[in-house]
Amino acid sequence: MHRTSQRPAPLNDTNLLTRLRDWRTARESELHTDGLDDEVVELPDPRAIDLVLRVGELLLASGEGTEAVGEAMLSLSVAFELPRAEVSVTFTAITLSTHPGGDQPPITGERVVRRRTLDYFRVTELHSLVQDAALGRIELEGAITRLRTIKRARPPYPNWLVVTGFGLIASSASLMVGGQFIVAAVAFIATVLGDRVSAWLAKRGIAEFYQMTAAAGIASVIGLVLLWTSSELDLGLHAGAVITGNIMALLPGRPLVSSLQDGISGSYVSSSARLLEVFFTLGAIISGVGAVAYTAVRLGVDMDLDNLPSAGTSVEAAVLIGAAGIAMAFAVSLAVPPRILPMIGGMGVLIWLIYAGTRSVLEAPPIMGTVAGAIAIGMVGHWLARQTHRPVLPFVIPAIAPLLPGSILYRGLLQITLGDVVTGLLSLSEAVAVGLALGAGVNLGGELVRAFQRGGLAGAGRRHRPAARRTRGGY
Repeated sequence: MHRTSQRPAPLNDTNLLTRLRDWRTARESELHTDGLDDEVVELPDPRAIDLVLRVGELLLASGEGTEAVGEAMLSLSVAFELPRAEVSVTFTAITLSTHPGGDQPPITGERVVRRRTLDYFRVTELHSLVQDAALGRIELEGAITRLRTIKRARPPYPNWLVVTGFGLIASSASLMVGGQFIVAAVAFIATVLGDRVSAWLAKRGIAEFYQMTAAAGIASVIGLVLLWTSSELDLGLHAGAVITGNIMALLPGRPLVSSLQDGISGSYVSSSARLLEVFFTLGAIISGVGAVAYTAVRLGVDMDLDNLPSAGTSVEAAVLIGAAGIAMAFAVSLAVPPRILPMIGGMGVLIWLIYAGTRSVLEAPPIMGTVAGAIAIGMVGHWLARQTHRPVLPFVIPAIAPLLPGSILYRGLLQITLGDVVTGLLSLSEAVAVGLALGAGVNLGGELVRAFQRGGLAGAGRRHRPAARRTRGGY
């Protein structure tokens, strides 16, 4: 089935809103009883069904949230005239059903995501494809060709730079919490080494839980060796910053935000699965760091709780540089398009300034400062996404990295190791609470922007959002 050619419409919010309103009107008519008549219609093009499924699969596998994947698939279904399309997206499976009408049976297709690789460059390109299709700027043949190009495209950064970026997360975090240049360099080496060992284990079929445990354990060993050396030679190095930096590099910021995002949008199955993924990752980090810390204490290594690395509420130049470095390094590891890296660096500084200001000026607890900074990032990230016609996750996920609770988690593990179990468990609970506050704050900021926007990718703005129409939103 082919549509007649038309002059390309300029890419602006007015045209997009008009098309999405037309889609919503047609969809509500189809869902009405009168829409299910006996009129015989032409069967949908199987290539269009395959395209919608493959785009949804690639979006989900590349790290996009469940709600956004569903919106994108519905937009493509409208663009390529799939009648009465229904979409179901879970953590690992995607289903599309379309009903031609008349005596024809429904046509249903499904794809399963077996391998996930975070690639926000690919997510950005796929969203551009969906938006062009929704505006009528590309036909089915062109969309199929473009999808093939996106799948075969080289990532924006070579592999060595992605690995380097992962190490720079740890070194920037070490610098941010007070580690000197030597400590930051050791944190870089320890994290890269742990990542390479994790990749080696992955090639041999070892489960991801043990890969993360090994990565955390190796970096912790290197950090504790530096701590022992510094203590013996009286070097005065904040060697604990090596472990703190490695923990921040491993913490699951993306699945944490996505889990809360899915839960708020009503995708409870996917939300539960992502949240379970978060806790398994935390368990792996705790296992690796905790085992090494316990062994070090048994061997007599002096681990003083009073001198643990922490940035506190400082706004010194080194801390701000570290915050920008963490955000940009996270962005590189997630294959975020290079042209938005400066914006992400600025957002990393912004979230830290708001956090530090809230805590120092208002004397608020860490969780309140975290929520304030995350809400601001959510609002700024959604605004930038609308202005640049890009998905929002490449903006907000790297930007929250400076507030990931690496130092709190490390403190809790040491407290438990040194015998103060109750206080240690409270610190671990605080780390979990800070992480949840980050995810909730980012989503709340996005909801505030959504409440005043005029439309969404697939009619998901304001009342047309499926999650808003289940109960009170339907009246």
